[in-house]
Amino acid sequence: MLEAKSFMDVGMAFHGHKCPAMPLGLRAGVAAMNVLRVDRAQDKELHVISETGKGHAAGCFLDGIMTATGCTYGKSNIEKLYYNKMAFTLIEVATKRSVRVSLQPDFFGNMMQSPFVKQRQSGVLPQDVPAEIADPLVEKVLSLPETVFLDIGPIITVDFKPEKGIFTTECCSLCGERVFSNKLVAGSAGKICLGCQALNVA
Repeated sequence: MLEAKSFMDVGMAFHGHKCPAMPLGLRAGVAAMNVLRVDRAQDKELHVISETGKGHAAGCFLDGIMTATGCTYGKSNIEKLYYNKMAFTLIEVATKRSVRVSLQPDFFGNMMQSPFVKQRQSGVLPQDVPAEIADPLVEKVLSLPETVFLDIGPIITVDFKPEKGIFTTECCSLCGERVFSNKLVAGSAGKICLGCQALNVA
């Protein structure tokens, strides 16, 4: 069984500040991996479909999920639906088994009334929230039983088709920059990149 605490140092270095939401994401990501009995993704063995958005604590939550699962935007094995929920689905690509994990509604609501959130609402930057406020909340998150704050769904099989990697490139006929071939489009000037197409210069 994986432990969220083993990812905490990496999560802190990646995320950049101490807050309760990032370790909540660690806990949720580890819980999903333990349910599926899978290890952290080295390449694209796992895929996350996140229901988070932007401009709120769900971004910190997602950094924890990425740290724990190894599903990152660089590896293209994560996508975001912008539902503004503290929830995600983890898929084991080879078997198509998946599990959805979310914060329990009452826990989520109470979290938004915490001293940390009140500091943030008053304009304090997350890295400037006093340690005497942040540290106990983080320690609490790392020690809570999963049943107190997570809703973990059943394992279900999904119709998931991963995209194949692209290894061919060509140069845009207009700007001359090299582009992976699947993102070139035919224009009057030849094959052009999406940037040139967006500028309406074809």
